[in-house]
Amino acid sequence: MTVTDPLALLDFDSLLSDEERQIRETVARFVTEHVRPHVADWFEEGTFPRELAPELGKLGVLGMHLDGYGCAGTSAVAYGLACLELEAGDSGLRSFVSVQGSLAMFSIWRYGSEEQKQEWLPWMAAGEAIGCFGLTEPDFGSDPANMRTRAVRDGDDWVLNGSKMWITNGSIADVATVWARTEEGIRGFLVPRGTPGFTTRTIKKKLSLRASITGELSLDDVRLPASAQLPEARGLGAPLSCLSEARFGIVFGSAGAALDCVRTTIDYANERVQFGRPIAAFQLTQQKLADMAVGLNTSALLALHLGRLKDAGTIKPHQISVGKLNNVRTALAIARECRTILGGSGITLEYSPLRHANNLESVLTYEGTSEIHSLVIGQALTGHAAFK
Repeated sequence: MTVTDPLALLDFDSLLSDEERQIRETVARFVTEHVRPHVADWFEEGTFPRELAPELGKLGVLGMHLDGYGCAGTSAVAYGLACLELEAGDSGLRSFVSVQGSLAMFSIWRYGSEEQKQEWLPWMAAGEAIGCFGLTEPDFGSDPANMRTRAVRDGDDWVLNGSKMWITNGSIADVATVWARTEEGIRGFLVPRGTPGFTTRTIKKKLSLRASITGELSLDDVRLPASAQLPEARGLGAPLSCLSEARFGIVFGSAGAALDCVRTTIDYANERVQFGRPIAAFQLTQQKLADMAVGLNTSALLALHLGRLKDAGTIKPHQISVGKLNNVRTALAIARECRTILGGSGITLEYSPLRHANNLESVLTYEGTSEIHSLVIGQALTGHAAFK
């Protein structure tokens, strides 16, 4: 018997409900029709088509795991499966959806006022407004507690000064959730585009996540009313909880990138003939494919397990760290190995593995580096914090 899909090796879909399978198939169909025919060009041109945002809104994936305000209110597993299929198209696509829903929208949904939720969430769910999440700074990535962006009170207003770096959607966003130090600790603020003193710059010449817009946010005496503050966000735990939401999507998404690599490579290996037979018939090729399929299926099963824990309300941050560390690292190794089977063809944008490998270099770093996630797991195992 020939397995027709790499995830059928362990009958992954049998573990899903009918609704979960339907959501996965719907998103996969969208990616096939709207993304795959164009993504190589987007990657080469270094652009993300803003007009895709309303289409993603119609698909229902923007903030799909949130309740109310135009959001679908799906399970965590359903959201994860959507991320899997989105990143099978490209990490930039999943990053857009993840930042929109799990960072920008979630920060408002979880920590915002009712007025803020009504003002922004329905438009963001529809893809009519784009959000970004301003936490990382030029000098502080893994150590956000020491951020330099400041917010000081001036009468009833807040005045913000500082900068944020490596912000997905930053230069196209209609609203930014910006985190800043105050006398009371770290707080979150909603900064609409067009606010005086608030400017953005697109980061160019990237070698990774090229089908994604990455920007820098600059705040120069940005004056905001008191109503711009997220009233329920107090302390560093607020933005870190948003990051946990986004990291969960990466656990599934990186498995999707690996899935697309393995599928592409199996198809190529069956068609590429050398020494009178397809290279898929050679032992060395089959060894590589077997190892990669085992790694892929292990990653998918880990992601599904974490999704069930999240839906049960019992998931812990260190468990998400296990998922991100393992699945991104595995996906990157798979993408690189697939490129070796593709030979010279593998360095072109005609085939996806090297594009995925380049993207995964960023995924390996953002939302917590591998080193940081290793230390989070180490603390859970030993009880000792190796960093503060």
